[in-house]
This record gives sequence, C-alpha cells and structure tokens, in this order.
Amino acid sequence: MRFISADDHVIEHPEVWSRRLSKQKWGSRIPHLERQADGSDCWIIDGAKHRLLGNGSAGAFMADRGSEPRTWSAVPESGWAPGERLKALDAAGIDYSVLYPTIAGIAGETFGAIRDPELELDCVRAYNDWLIEEWAACSSRFIPQCIIPLGPIDTAVAEIKRAVAKGHRGVIVPTVPRHLRDLPHINDGYYDPVWRTCEELAVPLCFHAGGSPELQLPAYEGFSPAIAAAFDAIARPAGAVPIVSNLIVSRVLERFPNLNVVFAGTSLGWISFTLEATDYEFDQFGVSKQIPYELKPSEAFRRQCYVVGWYDQANLRRACEYPGAANILWAARLPMADSSWPNSLSSSEACLHGLSEQTRTQVLWSNAAALYKVE
Repeated sequence: MRFISADDHVIEHPEVWSRRLSKQKWGSRIPHLERQADGSDCWIIDGAKHRLLGNGSAGAFMADRGSEPRTWSAVPESGWAPGERLKALDAAGIDYSVLYPTIAGIAGETFGAIRDPELELDCVRAYNDWLIEEWAACSSRFIPQCIIPLGPIDTAVAEIKRAVAKGHRGVIVPTVPRHLRDLPHINDGYYDPVWRTCEELAVPLCFHAGGSPELQLPAYEGFSPAIAAAFDAIARPAGAVPIVSNLIVSRVLERFPNLNVVFAGTSLGWISFTLEATDYEFDQFGVSKQIPYELKPSEAFRRQCYVVGWYDQANLRRACEYPGAANILWAARLPMADSSWPNSLSSSEACLHGLSEQTRTQVLWSNAAALYKVE
C-alpha cells in the first residue's frame, strides 16, 4: 500500500435526490438544479438557493484551477462518476479514498438548515444510500462516510446505525450546528447519544473545516475570482482552531475515551500552536485547579484525535514531533482546487523526505488503515 487519501469529496449528481425522494410528498422541495437568468446553474433545496458546488470545488479537474464550472454540464466527470474517479486515483498513486460530500455540505451542513425534520431525514438518507449504491459498490477503494440529521437526536442515532450497517465507516457532523438552526451548543449533552454511538460502533467522528463560513473572514469583494478562491483556501483551515480547542476542553473526549475524532480540511500549520496555546492558557488561568481534568487538553488530543495534512512540508515535520506522527493523516483533497492531484503520491513523498520509514508509513497509510478498518 502506498497512500490512503483521508479527505476527498464526491460531487453529487442531479438525480441523487430526485430518484430517491417522493415527488408526490415533497414536490419542488426536493433538491434539484435550476438554470438562472445569467445562464448558470444553482441548486434549489427546500426553496433556498445554493451554489452549484456549494462550499466545494472541482478545480483540480478544471483546465484553470482558478475557475469553477457554472453549469452542471461543465462539471468534470471525474468529480461525480466513480469509474472516472478511480482513473484519477490511479493517475495520482492513491490506493484508497475517504469520501466527504459536496452538495450535502463539505461538512454535511446543507441539510442541517432544513427545519422540517422529515425532509431533512429523507435528504440525508438519500445521500447515504447513494454513496453506498454508486460509489462503494463500484470499488472497495472508496471509503464512505455518512452524514446525519441534526434532530431529533434519536433519529440521528438511528441513521448512524442504519448507515454503518450498510457499510459507512465514518460519521460526518457539522462543526457548529447552532449556525444552521436553533440547536444546542456542540458541547451540550444533547449530542452525547451521537458520540456514544460512534464510540460503540468504532467509527470515527469527522469534522471538516469550512462548513461554518461564519468562522472565517470573507474575501474582499474587490478580489479577482482567483485571488478570492486562494484567500478562501488560506483562511478556511484556520477556522478549525476554535473547533479543535473547544473539543479538547469540552470533556467530550474524557466522557467518551474510545471515541476517535478526525479534523479534515485543516492542514497542519496551526495544530501545534493550538495544542500548545490551549495547555498554556489552561495553566495561566488555573483551570485544572478549579475543575479536575483526567488529561491535559493536548494529551486528550493525542489519545483520540487526528488531523489531516496535504501540502505543508515544514509544518508536517513539526507535527510529527508534536502532537506526533500517530495523529496525522494525509490527503490528496480531490477534487478541490488546492488538491495535490495529479502528483499526489510524489508530492507527498517529497514532503516526507528525510523522515523515518515508520513515520512515512504512519502518515501515508497505516494510521488511516487502522482508523477506517482497511485490510
């Protein structure tokens, strides 16, 4: 085995929901594409407009990475057709690909904003079934991860169990549910049944940076499209800093010591700072003297969490020391504009040059293989 890409995205085609949701029951509320007056396509989901690729991208497969398709016919087939994606994996030296959504939200956030729980559940189930039926059934090299409805919580638990039984190997949860609708804070005991279910089923809980745009500075309106896209790619990973620091002080990891958590789309430059800063401020404010914690925040992270990198060579070396190579996954980031494709394996090996064979093996594939049960 050479390389397991731990953060890739599928692009959902227009019939994912129209084939699976009842037209008699839902009518025009079913997610569908509509042509706009300017000739572009957008998604209409329960009456709300969404960009053709939401917060995602197909830039890696475009002739110009700074541009994105404006109509569905311009979306590269490697983005949405599993057979064509396999060819892209082969071209880049990728053995297995861990899948996140695009239209359903790069962090599974799109349907969390739907206030009708029945429609939310039907949309979520349609995506989860489609990923198994079209991608996982095409090849065992695709590692599917399910999304969940955000309420009621017993419905979320039931969907996790159903999806994992069908073959999903990870559970994607929006990073800040209360940004989507009136929901409790992510630390609230309301979500404990979700964490408990992931722990019991031994599937990782996955947070993806960029699913809560409120956490990052929007690009200046005067930027060109290419500069705006580059700025977004720079700013997006930094949005993971409050997500990680919150989780490791929330006591969720303490209450669920066998729960594994993945932070995807985040890069590695900030992780050492986040862990060091959280430990430091805990000491400075005397938090551990007031509330006894079993572990320091950084120790809880090292015991249970993973961070995904894909390009940052200098920061990779530091992260391999702190928090440690056992906590790092690597990705090609297909088909995002900042993906390493088509040179994913060679560029990854260049980033890892000079590190031990054990470290290279851990980062490129063995950590992910153990986490996602790749035999």
